[in-house]
Amino acid sequence: MKNMLQRYGLTRREGLIALGVISSVNALGAIPAVFAGADTGWIDRPWFYPPEILFPVVWTLLFTLMGAALFIVWRHGSHQRSVRAALVTFAIQFAINLAWTPVFFGLQRPGLGLIVIGLLWATIVATIVLFSRVSRIAATLLVPYLGWVSFAVVLNYAIYAA
Repeated sequence: MKNMLQRYGLTRREGLIALGVISSVNALGAIPAVFAGADTGWIDRPWFYPPEILFPVVWTLLFTLMGAALFIVWRHGSHQRSVRAALVTFAIQFAINLAWTPVFFGLQRPGLGLIVIGLLWATIVATIVLFSRVSRIAATLLVPYLGWVSFAVVLNYAIYAA
């Protein structure tokens, strides 16, 4: 463990903070699915709807990448204006992310979900831009998230249009 931390230039304390940030993003990210559920029985599924098992696997990976990116940006120091802007934008997009599941699944409102996910997509792009000003690695870690949400926009639209 110590060798791995040294390889990435992290102290033991920073390694624990990184683990805490990643775990927290995963835990917070799971809350909407736990409380709002992901009942899909009402959905007229398009032909490209992925297998149900894929969703928790993909979201765990994406939340892990998001947490790592967040830690990398935070580590640059919140005293810097660019870091603060990136962190605030991350928080906004994360809140929008958390809102989508209750809107789409809880309220069963794919039209409203489409608006929420459109806002999410735009704030992810903004987050990537602001993260890139602090760390290109952190910004790159968010690209799979943008890709998945782009797919989710298309899926949400297909369900809405059905």
